[in-house]
Amino acid sequence: MAFVFDPIPQPSVAVAGSDDRLPVRRVFCVGRNYAAHAREMGKDPDRDPPFFFTKPADAVVDSGVAVAYPAETSNFHYEAELVVAIGKAGRDIPTQHALDHVWGYAVGNDLTRRDLQLAAREQGRPWDWGKAFDFSAVIGPVHPVAQVGHLGRGRISLSVNDVLKQDSDLANLIWSVPEIISILSQSMEMKPGDIIMTGTPEGVGPLVPGDHCVIEIEGLGKIETPITERVKGQA
Repeated sequence: MAFVFDPIPQPSVAVAGSDDRLPVRRVFCVGRNYAAHAREMGKDPDRDPPFFFTKPADAVVDSGVAVAYPAETSNFHYEAELVVAIGKAGRDIPTQHALDHVWGYAVGNDLTRRDLQLAAREQGRPWDWGKAFDFSAVIGPVHPVAQVGHLGRGRISLSVNDVLKQDSDLANLIWSVPEIISILSQSMEMKPGDIIMTGTPEGVGPLVPGDHCVIEIEGLGKIETPITERVKGQA
């Protein structure tokens, strides 16, 4: 068999303390998973069940890589998130066994074209154009569970140009990591290389060219993303 054109390289993320890389299969994202963020987005966290959206695997970009201000938006936002990397397959995973399927954890930035997301939400349409664009999933090195353990709490913060914008704790997640994995696995089989971005705290806001975005999670270190000018010729 031959491909009619060369397939794209396997998307992957770095592994902390190693030259190895973790292959990325799918990227799942949890919507409105911190109560204060749900409220700032105009929703009631006590009424909304967990819901998910996805990003393509090749939207993943490493920490430190410059991200150009994307096309078709004038309201480009940061979102600090805990990232979970799945290392063991499973379907209908009980909550009490869900952490057995975690390979490691990382720091992530769910970059968002907020104006496109909100326009789609108001029309009852999918969020793809607001969430699933090129370079929209910044993910730092994955720290193996064997080295960092499981993270049920710990500070998560984000700053832009050294100004603190988001500051919360992983303990404030509405749906915990084991619950998220269990719920996802009821819909489809989880497999090694699946990535879960678990949601962002309150304080989301805009980025502009020239900004330097830094996210830190206690126990996982920090990631950095410089924002550059829109690519010439883009709308």
